[in-house]
Amino acid sequence: MPDSRIAFDYKTRSGESSAATHARWFITGIMLPVVGGLLAYMLAKEPVSAPTDRSTSTPSGIAAALPTLENPIIPDPTVPPPLGDTIEFVVRRNDTLDRIFRQLELSLNDLASIRDVPGVRERLDQLRPGDTIKLTHEESAVHALSRRISDTEVLSVTRSETGFAAEVIATPVEIRTAHAHGIIDSSLFVAARAAGVNAEMIMQLANEIFGWKIDFALEIQPGDRFDILYEQKYRNGEYIGDGRILGADFTNDGTLYRAVYFRSADGTITDYFAPDGRSMHRQFLRAPLDFTRISSTFSLARLHPILNTIRAHKGVDYAAPTGTVIKVAGEGRVSFVGIKGGYGKVVIVEHGAGISTLYGHMSRFAKGLRVGQRVNQADTIGYVGMTGAATGPHLHYEYRINGVHQNPRTVKLPDAAPISAQYLEEFQTRAGTMLAELDKTRDGVVGAASSATPAAP
Repeated sequence: MPDSRIAFDYKTRSGESSAATHARWFITGIMLPVVGGLLAYMLAKEPVSAPTDRSTSTPSGIAAALPTLENPIIPDPTVPPPLGDTIEFVVRRNDTLDRIFRQLELSLNDLASIRDVPGVRERLDQLRPGDTIKLTHEESAVHALSRRISDTEVLSVTRSETGFAAEVIATPVEIRTAHAHGIIDSSLFVAARAAGVNAEMIMQLANEIFGWKIDFALEIQPGDRFDILYEQKYRNGEYIGDGRILGADFTNDGTLYRAVYFRSADGTITDYFAPDGRSMHRQFLRAPLDFTRISSTFSLARLHPILNTIRAHKGVDYAAPTGTVIKVAGEGRVSFVGIKGGYGKVVIVEHGAGISTLYGHMSRFAKGLRVGQRVNQADTIGYVGMTGAATGPHLHYEYRINGVHQNPRTVKLPDAAPISAQYLEEFQTRAGTMLAELDKTRDGVVGAASSATPAAP
Protein backbone atom coordinates (compact mmCIF):
# COMPACT_ATOMS: atom_id res chain seq x y z
CA MET A 1 0.00 0.00 0.00
CA PRO A 2 1.55 3.33 -0.95
CA ASP A 3 2.49 5.80 1.79
CA SER A 4 0.09 8.80 1.73
CA ARG A 5 2.10 10.97 4.14
CA ILE A 6 3.76 14.16 2.87
CA ALA A 7 7.48 14.13 3.28
CA PHE A 8 9.38 17.30 4.19
CA ASP A 9 12.97 17.64 3.03
CA TYR A 10 15.17 19.54 5.51
CA LYS A 11 18.29 19.27 3.40
CA THR A 12 20.23 22.45 2.49
CA ARG A 13 19.69 23.94 -0.91
CA SER A 14 21.74 22.51 -3.72
CA GLY A 15 25.07 24.30 -4.12
CA GLU A 16 25.16 25.54 -0.53
CA SER A 17 28.25 24.32 1.33
CA SER A 18 28.27 22.96 4.86
CA ALA A 19 30.72 25.69 5.88
CA ALA A 20 28.28 28.43 4.84
CA THR A 21 25.54 26.83 6.86
CA HIS A 22 27.71 26.71 9.97
CA ALA A 23 28.62 30.39 9.53
CA ARG A 24 24.97 31.46 9.37
CA TRP A 25 24.12 29.62 12.59
CA PHE A 26 27.16 31.17 14.29
CA ILE A 27 26.04 34.76 13.46
CA THR A 28 22.50 34.02 14.64
CA GLY A 29 23.82 32.79 17.98
CA ILE A 30 25.75 36.02 18.50
CA MET A 31 22.80 38.34 17.65
CA LEU A 32 20.18 36.73 19.89
CA PRO A 33 21.72 37.96 23.20
CA VAL A 34 22.07 41.49 21.76
CA VAL A 35 18.41 41.70 20.71
CA GLY A 36 17.33 40.27 24.06
CA GLY A 37 19.30 42.90 25.94
CA LEU A 38 17.70 45.75 23.97
CA LEU A 39 14.20 44.46 24.70
CA ALA A 40 14.96 44.17 28.42
CA TYR A 41 16.26 47.75 28.49
CA MET A 42 13.10 49.12 26.78
CA LEU A 43 10.77 47.26 29.15
CA ALA A 44 12.66 48.58 32.14
CA LYS A 45 12.04 52.20 30.94
CA GLU A 46 8.17 51.76 31.04
CA PRO A 47 6.40 52.91 34.25
CA VAL A 48 5.61 50.15 36.70
CA SER A 49 1.90 49.31 36.72
CA ALA A 50 -0.23 47.14 38.88
CA PRO A 51 0.12 43.44 38.10
CA THR A 52 -2.48 42.13 35.69
CA ASP A 53 -3.60 38.74 34.56
CA ARG A 54 -1.53 38.40 31.39
CA SER A 55 -3.78 35.68 30.14
CA THR A 56 -6.66 38.17 29.71
CA SER A 57 -4.83 41.44 29.13
CA THR A 58 -5.24 43.50 25.92
CA PRO A 59 -3.67 46.76 24.76
CA SER A 60 -5.19 49.70 26.62
CA GLY A 61 -6.73 51.33 23.46
CA ILE A 62 -8.55 48.16 22.49
CA ALA A 63 -9.74 47.44 26.06
CA ALA A 64 -11.37 50.87 26.24
CA ALA A 65 -13.32 50.19 23.08
CA LEU A 66 -14.62 46.76 24.01
CA PRO A 67 -18.08 46.68 25.63
CA THR A 68 -18.24 44.98 29.00
CA LEU A 69 -20.62 45.05 31.94
CA GLU A 70 -18.30 47.54 33.65
CA ASN A 71 -17.64 49.54 30.41
CA PRO A 72 -20.81 49.51 28.23
CA ILE A 73 -21.03 51.50 24.95
CA ILE A 74 -23.41 54.47 25.44
CA PRO A 75 -24.92 56.01 22.24
CA ASP A 76 -24.01 59.62 21.55
CA PRO A 77 -27.17 61.59 22.49
CA THR A 78 -26.36 64.29 19.87
CA VAL A 79 -26.82 61.84 16.98
CA PRO A 80 -30.53 61.10 16.40
CA PRO A 81 -31.41 57.53 15.59
CA PRO A 82 -32.28 56.83 11.96
CA LEU A 83 -35.93 57.45 11.18
CA GLY A 84 -36.18 55.26 8.11
CA ASP A 85 -35.94 55.67 4.38
CA THR A 86 -36.13 59.00 2.55
CA ILE A 87 -37.84 59.42 -0.82
CA GLU A 88 -37.82 62.49 -3.08
CA PHE A 89 -40.95 62.18 -5.22
CA VAL A 90 -41.30 64.39 -8.33
CA VAL A 91 -44.93 65.31 -8.93
CA ARG A 92 -46.35 64.36 -12.31
CA ARG A 93 -49.40 65.60 -14.17
CA ASN A 94 -52.68 64.74 -12.40
CA ASP A 95 -50.87 63.54 -9.26
CA THR A 96 -52.60 64.07 -5.91
CA LEU A 97 -51.34 63.44 -2.39
CA ASP A 98 -53.72 60.53 -2.04
CA ARG A 99 -52.42 58.98 -5.26
CA ILE A 100 -48.78 59.55 -4.23
CA PHE A 101 -49.28 57.97 -0.79
CA ARG A 102 -51.03 54.96 -2.32
CA GLN A 103 -48.28 54.51 -4.90
CA LEU A 104 -45.58 54.63 -2.20
CA GLU A 105 -47.69 52.41 0.10
CA LEU A 106 -47.68 54.99 2.88
CA SER A 107 -50.30 55.32 5.61
CA LEU A 108 -53.42 57.19 4.47
CA ASN A 109 -54.21 57.79 8.15
CA ASP A 110 -50.91 59.66 8.42
CA LEU A 111 -51.87 61.69 5.33
CA ALA A 112 -55.19 62.63 6.94
CA SER A 113 -53.43 63.64 10.16
CA ILE A 114 -50.88 65.74 8.22
CA ARG A 115 -53.60 67.54 6.26
CA ASP A 116 -55.44 68.30 9.51
CA VAL A 117 -52.48 70.29 10.85
CA PRO A 118 -53.43 74.02 10.68
CA GLY A 119 -52.04 75.73 7.59
CA VAL A 120 -50.91 72.53 5.88
CA ARG A 121 -53.86 71.60 3.68
CA GLU A 122 -53.76 74.72 1.48
CA ARG A 123 -49.97 74.49 1.13
CA LEU A 124 -49.95 70.82 0.13
CA ASP A 125 -53.04 70.27 -1.97
CA GLN A 126 -52.05 72.60 -4.83
CA LEU A 127 -49.48 70.38 -6.52
CA ARG A 128 -47.75 71.33 -9.76
CA PRO A 129 -45.92 69.00 -12.17
CA GLY A 130 -42.21 69.14 -11.36
CA ASP A 131 -42.69 69.87 -7.66
CA THR A 132 -40.63 67.70 -5.31
CA ILE A 133 -42.05 66.20 -2.12
CA LYS A 134 -39.52 64.75 0.32
CA LEU A 135 -40.84 61.95 2.55
CA THR A 136 -39.08 60.10 5.37
CA HIS A 137 -40.83 56.91 6.43
CA GLU A 138 -40.36 53.61 8.21
CA GLU A 139 -42.45 50.92 6.56
CA SER A 140 -45.76 52.72 5.95
CA ALA A 141 -45.44 55.18 8.84
CA VAL A 142 -44.50 58.73 7.80
CA HIS A 143 -41.96 60.49 10.03
CA ALA A 144 -41.40 63.69 8.02
CA LEU A 145 -42.60 65.48 4.91
CA SER A 146 -41.29 68.63 3.26
CA ARG A 147 -42.14 70.59 0.15
CA ARG A 148 -40.90 73.88 -1.28
CA ILE A 149 -43.87 76.24 -1.42
CA SER A 150 -42.05 79.28 -2.83
CA ASP A 151 -38.60 80.46 -3.80
CA THR A 152 -38.03 81.54 -0.20
CA GLU A 153 -40.05 79.06 1.90
CA VAL A 154 -40.18 75.33 2.63
CA LEU A 155 -43.06 73.62 4.42
CA SER A 156 -41.74 71.06 6.90
CA VAL A 157 -44.00 68.54 8.69
CA THR A 158 -42.54 66.21 11.36
CA ARG A 159 -43.97 63.54 13.63
CA SER A 160 -43.69 64.06 17.40
CA GLU A 161 -44.95 62.11 20.42
CA THR A 162 -48.21 64.07 20.32
CA GLY A 163 -48.78 63.93 16.55
CA PHE A 164 -47.65 65.91 13.53
CA ALA A 165 -46.40 69.49 13.69
CA ALA A 166 -45.66 71.90 10.83
CA GLU A 167 -43.48 74.94 10.31
CA VAL A 168 -42.53 77.15 7.39
CA ILE A 169 -38.76 77.45 7.07
CA ALA A 170 -37.34 80.58 5.44
CA THR A 171 -34.76 79.97 2.70
CA PRO A 172 -33.65 83.41 1.51
CA VAL A 173 -32.87 83.93 -2.16
CA GLU A 174 -30.03 86.15 -3.30
CA ILE A 175 -30.75 88.19 -6.43
CA ARG A 176 -27.85 89.00 -8.72
CA THR A 177 -27.92 91.02 -11.92
CA ALA A 178 -26.71 89.38 -15.12
CA HIS A 179 -26.22 90.71 -18.64
CA ALA A 180 -26.78 89.04 -22.01
CA HIS A 181 -25.85 90.35 -25.44
CA GLY A 182 -26.69 88.87 -28.81
CA ILE A 183 -26.52 89.63 -32.52
CA ILE A 184 -29.02 87.94 -34.81
CA ASP A 185 -27.60 86.03 -37.76
CA SER A 186 -30.38 83.57 -38.57
CA SER A 187 -33.04 83.74 -35.86
CA LEU A 188 -33.75 85.33 -32.51
CA PHE A 189 -33.84 81.97 -30.74
CA VAL A 190 -30.45 80.90 -32.11
CA ALA A 191 -28.90 84.21 -31.02
CA ALA A 192 -30.53 83.88 -27.59
CA ARG A 193 -29.16 80.37 -27.06
CA ALA A 194 -25.69 81.58 -28.04
CA ALA A 195 -26.02 84.36 -25.45
CA GLY A 196 -27.11 81.92 -22.74
CA VAL A 197 -30.69 83.21 -22.59
CA ASN A 198 -33.49 80.69 -22.09
CA ALA A 199 -36.56 80.48 -24.34
CA GLU A 200 -38.93 81.84 -21.67
CA MET A 201 -36.93 85.07 -21.42
CA ILE A 202 -36.87 85.56 -25.17
CA MET A 203 -40.64 85.05 -25.31
CA GLN A 204 -40.97 87.71 -22.60
CA LEU A 205 -38.71 90.05 -24.57
CA ALA A 206 -40.61 89.52 -27.83
CA ASN A 207 -44.18 89.34 -26.63
CA GLU A 208 -44.43 91.22 -23.33
CA ILE A 209 -41.90 94.04 -23.73
CA PHE A 210 -41.30 94.93 -27.38
CA GLY A 211 -44.27 93.11 -28.96
CA TRP A 212 -46.21 96.39 -29.20
CA LYS A 213 -43.40 98.02 -31.20
CA ILE A 214 -41.85 95.25 -33.28
CA ASP A 215 -43.44 92.41 -35.26
CA PHE A 216 -41.00 89.64 -34.34
CA ALA A 217 -42.55 87.28 -36.88
CA LEU A 218 -41.55 89.35 -39.92
CA GLU A 219 -39.48 92.41 -39.07
CA ILE A 220 -36.45 90.71 -37.48
CA GLN A 221 -33.43 90.60 -39.77
CA PRO A 222 -29.71 89.73 -39.63
CA GLY A 223 -27.71 92.34 -37.79
CA ASP A 224 -30.43 93.14 -35.25
CA ARG A 225 -29.10 92.99 -31.70
CA PHE A 226 -30.26 92.91 -28.10
CA ASP A 227 -28.87 93.68 -24.65
CA ILE A 228 -30.68 92.42 -21.57
CA LEU A 229 -30.21 93.06 -17.85
CA TYR A 230 -32.01 90.39 -15.86
CA GLU A 231 -32.21 88.75 -12.46
CA GLN A 232 -30.50 85.51 -11.52
CA LYS A 233 -31.59 83.74 -8.34
CA TYR A 234 -29.23 81.95 -5.97
CA ARG A 235 -29.89 79.98 -2.80
CA ASN A 236 -26.96 79.12 -0.52
CA GLY A 237 -24.64 80.15 -3.34
CA GLU A 238 -26.28 77.79 -5.83
CA TYR A 239 -27.93 79.09 -9.02
CA ILE A 240 -31.62 78.13 -9.05
CA GLY A 241 -33.03 80.05 -12.02
CA ASP A 242 -33.65 83.36 -13.73
CA GLY A 243 -35.99 86.12 -12.62
CA ARG A 244 -37.51 89.01 -14.50
CA ILE A 245 -35.93 91.22 -17.14
CA LEU A 246 -34.91 94.52 -15.52
CA GLY A 247 -34.00 96.44 -18.65
CA ALA A 248 -33.57 95.74 -22.34
CA ASP A 249 -32.38 97.31 -25.57
CA PHE A 250 -33.38 95.97 -28.97
CA THR A 251 -31.99 97.39 -32.21
CA ASN A 252 -34.21 96.56 -35.18
CA ASP A 253 -33.21 97.74 -38.66
CA GLY A 254 -31.02 100.45 -37.10
CA THR A 255 -33.70 101.75 -34.72
CA LEU A 256 -33.02 101.39 -31.00
CA TYR A 257 -35.93 100.46 -28.72
CA ARG A 258 -35.45 100.61 -24.95
CA ALA A 259 -37.49 99.47 -21.97
CA VAL A 260 -37.03 99.30 -18.20
CA TYR A 261 -38.98 97.53 -15.50
CA PHE A 262 -40.53 99.81 -12.89
CA ARG A 263 -42.41 98.94 -9.74
CA SER A 264 -43.45 101.92 -7.63
CA ALA A 265 -42.59 101.95 -3.94
CA ASP A 266 -46.26 101.58 -3.01
CA GLY A 267 -46.74 98.69 -5.47
CA THR A 268 -49.45 100.48 -7.43
CA ILE A 269 -47.52 100.45 -10.73
CA THR A 270 -45.76 97.40 -12.14
CA ASP A 271 -44.92 97.58 -15.82
CA TYR A 272 -42.29 98.05 -18.51
CA PHE A 273 -41.80 101.62 -19.69
CA ALA A 274 -39.93 103.45 -22.42
CA PRO A 275 -37.37 106.04 -21.24
CA ASP A 276 -39.94 108.84 -21.68
CA GLY A 277 -42.25 107.18 -19.15
CA ARG A 278 -44.80 105.74 -21.59
CA SER A 279 -45.85 102.17 -20.97
CA MET A 280 -44.58 99.58 -23.44
CA HIS A 281 -48.07 98.08 -23.27
CA ARG A 282 -50.28 99.64 -25.91
CA GLN A 283 -54.02 99.28 -26.29
CA PHE A 284 -53.44 96.62 -28.96
CA LEU A 285 -50.97 93.82 -29.46
CA ARG A 286 -49.12 93.97 -32.74
CA ALA A 287 -49.67 90.19 -33.16
CA PRO A 288 -52.37 88.12 -31.42
CA LEU A 289 -50.29 85.03 -30.74
CA ASP A 290 -46.85 84.30 -29.44
CA PHE A 291 -43.73 84.67 -31.55
CA THR A 292 -44.28 82.68 -34.75
CA ARG A 293 -43.99 83.25 -38.51
CA ILE A 294 -46.17 84.98 -41.08
CA SER A 295 -47.34 82.78 -43.96
CA SER A 296 -49.28 85.46 -45.84
CA THR A 297 -49.19 89.24 -45.52
CA PHE A 298 -51.79 91.95 -46.04
CA SER A 299 -52.27 92.47 -49.79
CA LEU A 300 -54.92 93.91 -52.10
CA ALA A 301 -53.85 91.63 -54.98
CA ARG A 302 -52.94 88.16 -53.75
CA LEU A 303 -53.30 84.87 -55.64
CA HIS A 304 -55.71 82.86 -53.52
CA PRO A 305 -54.10 79.47 -52.75
CA ILE A 306 -57.41 77.56 -53.08
CA LEU A 307 -59.50 79.57 -55.57
CA ASN A 308 -56.45 80.31 -57.76
CA THR A 309 -57.74 83.80 -58.47
CA ILE A 310 -56.39 87.26 -57.69
CA ARG A 311 -58.26 88.73 -54.75
CA ALA A 312 -57.49 90.99 -51.81
CA HIS A 313 -56.09 89.45 -48.65
CA LYS A 314 -57.27 91.91 -46.03
CA GLY A 315 -55.45 90.51 -43.07
CA VAL A 316 -52.30 88.72 -41.94
CA ASP A 317 -51.92 84.93 -41.70
CA TYR A 318 -49.79 83.59 -38.86
CA ALA A 319 -48.68 79.99 -39.43
CA ALA A 320 -48.62 78.03 -36.18
CA PRO A 321 -49.29 74.46 -35.01
CA THR A 322 -52.89 73.44 -34.42
CA GLY A 323 -53.87 74.23 -30.83
CA THR A 324 -51.60 77.28 -30.46
CA VAL A 325 -53.24 79.82 -28.14
CA ILE A 326 -54.85 82.87 -29.81
CA LYS A 327 -54.94 86.03 -27.65
CA VAL A 328 -57.29 88.94 -28.12
CA ALA A 329 -55.32 91.98 -29.34
CA GLY A 330 -57.01 94.48 -27.07
CA GLU A 331 -59.71 95.01 -24.48
CA GLY A 332 -63.23 94.87 -25.86
CA ARG A 333 -66.54 93.02 -26.21
CA VAL A 334 -67.12 89.83 -28.20
CA SER A 335 -69.59 90.55 -31.04
CA PHE A 336 -69.48 87.22 -32.92
CA VAL A 337 -68.59 83.61 -32.12
CA GLY A 338 -69.33 80.97 -34.74
CA ILE A 339 -68.77 79.87 -38.34
CA LYS A 340 -68.54 82.46 -41.13
CA GLY A 341 -67.98 81.08 -44.67
CA GLY A 342 -64.35 80.69 -45.72
CA TYR A 343 -63.17 82.06 -42.37
CA GLY A 344 -64.26 78.83 -40.69
CA LYS A 345 -64.59 79.23 -36.94
CA VAL A 346 -64.38 82.96 -36.21
CA VAL A 347 -64.34 85.38 -33.27
CA ILE A 348 -64.92 89.11 -33.79
CA VAL A 349 -64.23 91.63 -31.02
CA GLU A 350 -65.37 95.28 -30.89
CA HIS A 351 -62.89 97.58 -29.12
CA GLY A 352 -64.59 100.97 -29.28
CA ALA A 353 -63.69 104.07 -31.33
CA GLY A 354 -64.77 102.13 -34.45
CA ILE A 355 -62.01 99.51 -34.09
CA SER A 356 -62.74 95.79 -34.45
CA THR A 357 -60.55 92.69 -34.85
CA LEU A 358 -61.31 89.32 -36.46
CA TYR A 359 -59.70 85.93 -35.76
CA GLY A 360 -60.37 83.14 -38.29
CA HIS A 361 -59.73 79.44 -39.07
CA MET A 362 -59.79 78.48 -35.38
CA SER A 363 -59.82 74.82 -34.41
CA ARG A 364 -61.98 75.61 -31.36
CA PHE A 365 -63.08 78.52 -29.19
CA ALA A 366 -62.03 79.24 -25.63
CA LYS A 367 -64.27 77.45 -23.17
CA GLY A 368 -67.34 79.52 -22.28
CA LEU A 369 -66.65 82.30 -24.80
CA ARG A 370 -69.93 83.97 -25.79
CA VAL A 371 -71.30 87.02 -27.58
CA GLY A 372 -71.45 90.09 -25.34
CA GLN A 373 -68.62 88.90 -23.09
CA ARG A 374 -66.00 91.47 -22.03
CA VAL A 375 -62.40 90.41 -22.68
CA ASN A 376 -59.10 91.91 -21.57
CA GLN A 377 -56.01 92.26 -23.70
CA ALA A 378 -54.14 88.94 -24.12
CA ASP A 379 -57.07 86.83 -22.87
CA THR A 380 -57.31 83.48 -24.65
CA ILE A 381 -60.23 83.47 -27.11
CA GLY A 382 -59.44 80.36 -29.16
CA TYR A 383 -56.87 78.04 -30.71
CA VAL A 384 -55.18 77.85 -34.10
CA GLY A 385 -56.70 75.48 -36.66
CA MET A 386 -57.52 75.20 -40.37
CA THR A 387 -61.31 75.38 -40.53
CA GLY A 388 -62.90 77.04 -43.55
CA ALA A 389 -60.85 77.76 -46.68
CA ALA A 390 -57.39 77.00 -45.33
CA THR A 391 -54.52 74.90 -46.72
CA GLY A 392 -52.80 74.48 -43.37
CA PRO A 393 -53.08 75.44 -39.70
CA HIS A 394 -52.82 79.20 -39.21
CA LEU A 395 -54.57 82.23 -37.76
CA HIS A 396 -56.13 84.77 -40.11
CA TYR A 397 -56.13 88.15 -38.30
CA GLU A 398 -57.86 91.34 -39.43
CA TYR A 399 -57.84 94.89 -38.01
CA ARG A 400 -60.65 97.23 -39.06
CA ILE A 401 -61.38 100.91 -38.41
CA ASN A 402 -65.00 101.89 -39.10
CA GLY A 403 -65.33 98.76 -41.22
CA VAL A 404 -62.30 99.52 -43.39
CA HIS A 405 -59.52 96.89 -43.34
CA GLN A 406 -56.09 98.10 -42.21
CA ASN A 407 -52.73 96.35 -42.40
CA PRO A 408 -52.30 94.98 -38.83
CA ARG A 409 -48.53 95.16 -39.19
CA THR A 410 -48.31 98.85 -40.10
CA VAL A 411 -51.44 100.51 -38.74
CA LYS A 412 -50.64 103.15 -36.13
CA LEU A 413 -51.75 101.79 -32.80
CA PRO A 414 -53.14 104.16 -30.15
CA ASP A 415 -50.39 105.53 -27.91
CA ALA A 416 -50.14 104.40 -24.33
CA ALA A 417 -50.75 106.96 -21.62
CA PRO A 418 -47.61 108.32 -19.89
CA ILE A 419 -46.85 107.48 -16.29
CA SER A 420 -48.73 109.75 -13.89
CA ALA A 421 -46.95 112.80 -12.48
CA GLN A 422 -47.20 111.30 -9.00
CA TYR A 423 -44.66 108.60 -9.92
CA LEU A 424 -42.64 110.39 -12.60
CA GLU A 425 -39.73 111.48 -10.38
CA GLU A 426 -39.42 108.02 -8.80
CA PHE A 427 -39.50 106.43 -12.26
CA GLN A 428 -36.89 108.78 -13.71
CA THR A 429 -34.48 108.03 -10.87
CA ARG A 430 -34.75 104.25 -11.25
CA ALA A 431 -34.90 104.32 -15.04
CA GLY A 432 -31.81 106.53 -15.21
CA THR A 433 -29.79 104.02 -13.19
CA MET A 434 -30.99 101.08 -15.30
CA LEU A 435 -30.40 102.83 -18.63
CA ALA A 436 -26.89 103.83 -17.54
CA GLU A 437 -26.19 100.19 -16.70
CA LEU A 438 -27.45 99.11 -20.11
CA ASP A 439 -25.26 101.75 -21.77
CA LYS A 440 -22.22 100.56 -19.84
CA THR A 441 -22.69 96.90 -20.68
CA ARG A 442 -23.51 97.58 -24.33
CA ASP A 443 -20.53 99.92 -24.76
CA GLY A 444 -18.33 97.31 -23.10
CA VAL A 445 -19.41 94.66 -25.59
CA VAL A 446 -18.97 97.01 -28.55
CA GLY A 447 -15.57 98.09 -27.27
CA ALA A 448 -14.44 94.51 -26.82
CA ALA A 449 -15.61 93.63 -30.33
CA SER A 450 -13.81 96.64 -31.81
CA SER A 451 -10.55 95.86 -30.05
CA ALA A 452 -10.73 92.26 -31.28
CA THR A 453 -11.14 93.38 -34.91
CA PRO A 454 -7.76 93.57 -36.73
CA ALA A 455 -6.92 96.90 -38.32
CA ALA A 456 -7.28 97.15 -42.08
CA PRO A 457 -3.99 96.97 -43.94
